[in-house]
Amino acid sequence: MTEQRPDAPESATSTYVFAVCRRLDPAVLTGLAGLAEGFPVRGLRCGPLTAVVQHVPAAEFTEDAWQRRLSDRAALEHCARAHHDVVTAAAARGPAVPLPLATLYRGDERAREALGADTDRFTAVLDRIANHAEWGVKVYVPATVRPPSAPAPAAPPPGGGAGRAYLERKRGLHRAREQHHDRALRTAEDIDTALTRLATATRRLRPHSPEMTGEKHRLQILNATYLLRTERAQGLLDAVAGLRQRTGAEVEVSGPWVPYSFVGEG
Repeated sequence: MTEQRPDAPESATSTYVFAVCRRLDPAVLTGLAGLAEGFPVRGLRCGPLTAVVQHVPAAEFTEDAWQRRLSDRAALEHCARAHHDVVTAAAARGPAVPLPLATLYRGDERAREALGADTDRFTAVLDRIANHAEWGVKVYVPATVRPPSAPAPAAPPPGGGAGRAYLERKRGLHRAREQHHDRALRTAEDIDTALTRLATATRRLRPHSPEMTGEKHRLQILNATYLLRTERAQGLLDAVAGLRQRTGAEVEVSGPWVPYSFVGEG
Protein backbone atom coordinates (compact mmCIF):
# COMPACT_ATOMS: atom_id res chain seq x y z
CA MET A 1 0.00 0.00 0.00
CA THR A 2 1.39 3.35 -0.98
CA GLU A 3 2.37 5.45 1.99
CA GLN A 4 1.10 8.98 2.05
CA ARG A 5 3.96 11.33 2.75
CA PRO A 6 3.37 13.96 5.40
CA ASP A 7 1.94 17.08 3.89
CA ALA A 8 3.35 20.45 4.77
CA PRO A 9 1.28 21.85 7.61
CA GLU A 10 -0.96 24.81 6.87
CA SER A 11 -2.85 24.85 10.14
CA ALA A 12 -2.25 24.09 13.80
CA THR A 13 -3.25 20.45 13.38
CA SER A 14 -2.87 17.68 10.84
CA THR A 15 -4.98 14.56 10.48
CA TYR A 16 -3.18 11.31 11.29
CA VAL A 17 -4.78 8.15 9.85
CA PHE A 18 -4.35 4.79 11.59
CA ALA A 19 -6.64 2.49 9.66
CA VAL A 20 -9.64 2.21 7.34
CA CYS A 21 -12.63 -0.01 8.04
CA ARG A 22 -16.24 -0.39 6.95
CA ARG A 23 -17.98 0.19 10.23
CA LEU A 24 -16.52 1.42 13.47
CA ASP A 25 -17.89 1.08 16.96
CA PRO A 26 -16.69 4.29 18.67
CA ALA A 27 -16.63 2.44 21.98
CA VAL A 28 -13.51 0.47 20.91
CA LEU A 29 -11.53 3.72 20.75
CA THR A 30 -12.41 4.84 24.27
CA GLY A 31 -9.33 5.58 26.34
CA LEU A 32 -6.83 5.24 23.51
CA ALA A 33 -4.08 7.85 23.68
CA GLY A 34 -3.00 7.65 20.07
CA LEU A 35 -0.10 9.88 19.17
CA ALA A 36 -1.13 13.26 20.57
CA GLU A 37 -2.28 14.06 24.05
CA GLY A 38 -5.53 16.00 24.23
CA PHE A 39 -6.86 14.95 20.82
CA PRO A 40 -9.35 12.06 20.71
CA VAL A 41 -8.94 9.09 18.41
CA ARG A 42 -12.14 9.02 16.34
CA GLY A 43 -13.86 7.86 13.21
CA LEU A 44 -14.01 9.93 10.00
CA ARG A 45 -16.57 8.96 7.40
CA CYS A 46 -15.11 8.59 3.91
CA GLY A 47 -18.05 7.58 1.72
CA PRO A 48 -18.90 3.94 2.47
CA LEU A 49 -15.81 3.54 4.65
CA THR A 50 -14.62 4.95 7.96
CA ALA A 51 -11.08 6.07 8.67
CA VAL A 52 -9.70 5.92 12.20
CA VAL A 53 -8.00 9.29 12.71
CA GLN A 54 -6.64 11.73 15.24
CA HIS A 55 -5.76 15.39 15.05
CA VAL A 56 -2.08 15.93 15.90
CA PRO A 57 -0.08 19.17 16.33
CA ALA A 58 1.16 19.92 12.81
CA ALA A 59 4.45 21.40 14.00
CA GLU A 60 5.32 18.15 15.82
CA PHE A 61 4.55 15.90 12.85
CA THR A 62 6.43 17.44 9.97
CA GLU A 63 8.69 15.30 7.80
CA ASP A 64 11.73 16.63 9.64
CA ALA A 65 10.15 15.67 12.96
CA TRP A 66 9.55 12.12 11.67
CA GLN A 67 13.13 11.85 10.51
CA ARG A 68 14.25 12.73 14.02
CA ARG A 69 11.95 10.05 15.44
CA LEU A 70 13.40 7.47 13.06
CA SER A 71 16.81 8.06 14.60
CA ASP A 72 15.46 7.84 18.16
CA ARG A 73 14.71 4.22 18.99
CA ALA A 74 12.61 4.97 22.06
CA ALA A 75 10.52 7.61 20.29
CA LEU A 76 10.01 5.38 17.26
CA GLU A 77 8.97 2.45 19.43
CA HIS A 78 6.51 4.66 21.32
CA CYS A 79 4.89 5.77 18.05
CA ALA A 80 4.80 2.24 16.64
CA ARG A 81 3.13 0.88 19.79
CA ALA A 82 0.56 3.70 19.88
CA HIS A 83 -0.21 3.15 16.19
CA HIS A 84 -0.53 -0.61 16.70
CA ASP A 85 -2.80 -0.21 19.76
CA VAL A 86 -5.26 1.90 17.77
CA VAL A 87 -5.20 -0.44 14.76
CA THR A 88 -5.77 -3.47 17.01
CA ALA A 89 -8.69 -1.78 18.75
CA ALA A 90 -10.26 -0.78 15.43
CA ALA A 91 -9.97 -4.37 14.18
CA ALA A 92 -11.64 -5.81 17.29
CA ARG A 93 -15.16 -5.65 15.82
CA GLY A 94 -14.43 -6.25 12.15
CA PRO A 95 -11.75 -6.06 9.46
CA ALA A 96 -9.55 -2.97 9.41
CA VAL A 97 -6.84 -2.05 6.94
CA PRO A 98 -3.83 -0.70 8.86
CA LEU A 99 -2.14 2.27 7.22
CA PRO A 100 1.62 2.80 7.43
CA LEU A 101 3.10 4.69 10.31
CA ALA A 102 3.19 8.45 9.63
CA THR A 103 0.20 8.64 7.30
CA LEU A 104 -0.75 12.32 7.62
CA TYR A 105 -2.92 14.83 5.78
CA ARG A 106 -3.40 18.56 6.11
CA GLY A 107 -6.85 18.08 7.59
CA ASP A 108 -9.98 15.96 7.63
CA GLU A 109 -11.19 17.10 4.21
CA ARG A 110 -7.88 16.29 2.56
CA ALA A 111 -7.85 12.87 4.27
CA ARG A 112 -11.44 12.21 3.20
CA GLU A 113 -10.61 13.17 -0.38
CA ALA A 114 -7.44 11.04 -0.60
CA LEU A 115 -8.84 7.96 1.12
CA GLY A 116 -12.11 8.22 -0.77
CA ALA A 117 -10.22 8.04 -4.07
CA ASP A 118 -8.97 4.59 -2.97
CA THR A 119 -12.37 3.22 -1.96
CA ASP A 120 -12.29 0.31 -4.43
CA ARG A 121 -8.86 -0.83 -3.26
CA PHE A 122 -9.73 -0.58 0.41
CA THR A 123 -12.97 -2.47 -0.20
CA ALA A 124 -11.11 -5.29 -1.96
CA VAL A 125 -8.63 -5.58 0.91
CA LEU A 126 -11.40 -5.57 3.52
CA ASP A 127 -13.12 -8.38 1.63
CA ARG A 128 -9.87 -10.37 1.54
CA ILE A 129 -9.06 -10.11 5.25
CA ALA A 130 -12.60 -10.34 6.69
CA ASN A 131 -12.83 -13.15 9.27
CA HIS A 132 -9.08 -13.75 8.97
CA ALA A 133 -6.06 -13.13 11.17
CA GLU A 134 -2.33 -13.18 10.59
CA TRP A 135 -0.11 -15.75 12.32
CA GLY A 136 3.67 -15.68 12.38
CA VAL A 137 5.79 -18.83 12.38
CA LYS A 138 9.54 -19.03 12.95
CA VAL A 139 11.43 -22.32 12.79
CA TYR A 140 14.88 -23.03 14.26
CA VAL A 141 17.38 -25.89 14.19
CA PRO A 142 20.67 -26.22 16.10
CA ALA A 143 23.36 -24.03 14.57
CA THR A 144 26.21 -26.42 15.26
CA VAL A 145 26.92 -29.57 13.30
CA ARG A 146 27.55 -32.78 15.16
CA PRO A 147 31.00 -33.99 14.09
CA PRO A 148 31.07 -37.32 12.27
CA SER A 149 31.90 -40.39 14.32
CA ALA A 150 35.56 -41.27 14.43
CA PRO A 151 36.37 -44.18 12.09
CA ALA A 152 37.62 -47.41 13.52
CA PRO A 153 41.40 -47.52 13.86
CA ALA A 154 43.05 -48.90 10.78
CA ALA A 155 46.53 -49.48 9.57
CA PRO A 156 48.06 -46.27 8.16
CA PRO A 157 47.74 -46.26 4.37
CA PRO A 158 50.94 -46.35 2.41
CA GLY A 159 52.18 -42.83 1.92
CA GLY A 160 49.44 -41.49 4.27
CA GLY A 161 49.93 -40.69 7.90
CA ALA A 162 48.71 -37.78 10.00
CA GLY A 163 48.21 -35.45 7.03
CA ARG A 164 45.86 -37.81 5.24
CA ALA A 165 43.86 -38.47 8.41
CA TYR A 166 43.47 -34.73 8.93
CA LEU A 167 42.10 -34.29 5.41
CA GLU A 168 39.63 -37.14 5.94
CA ARG A 169 38.35 -35.47 9.11
CA LYS A 170 37.95 -32.18 7.24
CA ARG A 171 36.05 -33.89 4.44
CA GLY A 172 33.83 -35.64 6.98
CA LEU A 173 32.99 -32.36 8.71
CA HIS A 174 32.25 -30.71 5.37
CA ARG A 175 29.87 -33.54 4.43
CA ALA A 176 28.17 -33.27 7.82
CA ARG A 177 27.63 -29.54 7.31
CA GLU A 178 26.15 -30.12 3.87
CA GLN A 179 23.83 -32.80 5.22
CA HIS A 180 22.77 -30.52 8.09
CA HIS A 181 22.05 -27.73 5.61
CA ASP A 182 20.03 -30.04 3.34
CA ARG A 183 18.01 -31.40 6.29
CA ALA A 184 17.29 -27.84 7.46
CA LEU A 185 16.03 -26.84 4.01
CA ARG A 186 13.81 -29.92 3.80
CA THR A 187 12.44 -29.27 7.29
CA ALA A 188 11.60 -25.66 6.42
CA GLU A 189 9.86 -26.68 3.21
CA ASP A 190 7.93 -29.50 4.92
CA ILE A 191 6.64 -27.20 7.66
CA ASP A 192 5.77 -24.39 5.26
CA THR A 193 3.95 -26.80 2.95
CA ALA A 194 1.91 -28.24 5.80
CA LEU A 195 0.89 -24.82 7.16
CA THR A 196 0.22 -23.37 3.71
CA ARG A 197 -2.51 -26.01 3.26
CA LEU A 198 -4.39 -24.36 6.14
CA ALA A 199 -3.89 -20.78 4.97
CA THR A 200 -5.71 -18.47 2.62
CA ALA A 201 -2.45 -16.70 1.78
CA THR A 202 1.19 -16.84 2.91
CA ARG A 203 4.26 -14.63 2.94
CA ARG A 204 7.80 -16.03 3.17
CA LEU A 205 10.22 -13.55 4.72
CA ARG A 206 14.00 -13.68 4.81
CA PRO A 207 15.09 -15.69 7.88
CA HIS A 208 16.91 -13.65 10.49
CA SER A 209 20.62 -14.32 10.79
CA PRO A 210 22.21 -15.20 14.17
CA GLU A 211 23.59 -11.65 14.20
CA MET A 212 20.02 -10.30 14.06
CA THR A 213 18.52 -12.72 16.58
CA GLY A 214 21.54 -12.57 18.88
CA GLU A 215 21.31 -16.35 19.24
CA LYS A 216 24.35 -18.29 18.09
CA HIS A 217 23.16 -21.66 19.34
CA ARG A 218 20.29 -21.97 16.86
CA LEU A 219 19.65 -21.10 13.23
CA GLN A 220 16.39 -19.66 11.92
CA ILE A 221 15.37 -21.62 8.81
CA LEU A 222 11.81 -20.37 8.25
CA ASN A 223 10.26 -16.96 8.83
CA ALA A 224 6.75 -16.85 7.43
CA THR A 225 3.31 -15.41 8.00
CA TYR A 226 0.01 -17.09 7.25
CA LEU A 227 -3.41 -15.53 6.68
CA LEU A 228 -5.88 -17.89 8.33
CA ARG A 229 -9.63 -17.93 8.64
CA THR A 230 -10.53 -17.44 12.29
CA GLU A 231 -11.99 -20.92 12.67
CA ARG A 232 -8.70 -22.52 11.50
CA ALA A 233 -6.58 -21.10 14.31
CA GLN A 234 -6.77 -24.24 16.45
CA GLY A 235 -5.93 -26.33 13.40
CA LEU A 236 -2.74 -24.31 12.97
CA LEU A 237 -1.74 -24.81 16.60
CA ASP A 238 -2.44 -28.54 16.40
CA ALA A 239 -0.45 -28.83 13.17
CA VAL A 240 2.51 -27.00 14.71
CA ALA A 241 2.49 -29.32 17.72
CA GLY A 242 2.64 -32.33 15.40
CA LEU A 243 5.40 -30.78 13.27
CA ARG A 244 7.52 -30.07 16.35
CA GLN A 245 7.29 -33.72 17.32
CA ARG A 246 7.89 -35.09 13.82
CA THR A 247 10.78 -32.85 12.77
CA GLY A 248 12.45 -32.09 16.12
CA ALA A 249 12.69 -28.44 15.09
CA GLU A 250 11.83 -25.52 17.36
CA VAL A 251 8.67 -23.93 15.95
CA GLU A 252 7.54 -20.61 17.41
CA VAL A 253 4.06 -19.28 16.71
CA SER A 254 2.75 -15.76 17.29
CA GLY A 255 -0.73 -14.39 16.74
CA PRO A 256 -3.46 -13.74 16.06
CA TRP A 257 -2.49 -10.35 14.60
CA VAL A 258 -4.17 -7.74 12.47
CA PRO A 259 -3.11 -8.91 8.97
CA TYR A 260 -0.51 -6.22 8.29
CA SER A 261 1.32 -8.50 5.85
CA PHE A 262 -1.71 -9.07 3.66
CA VAL A 263 -3.10 -5.60 2.98
CA GLY A 264 -0.87 -4.82 0.03
CA GLU A 265 -1.67 -5.37 -3.59
CA GLY A 266 -2.90 -8.85 -4.51
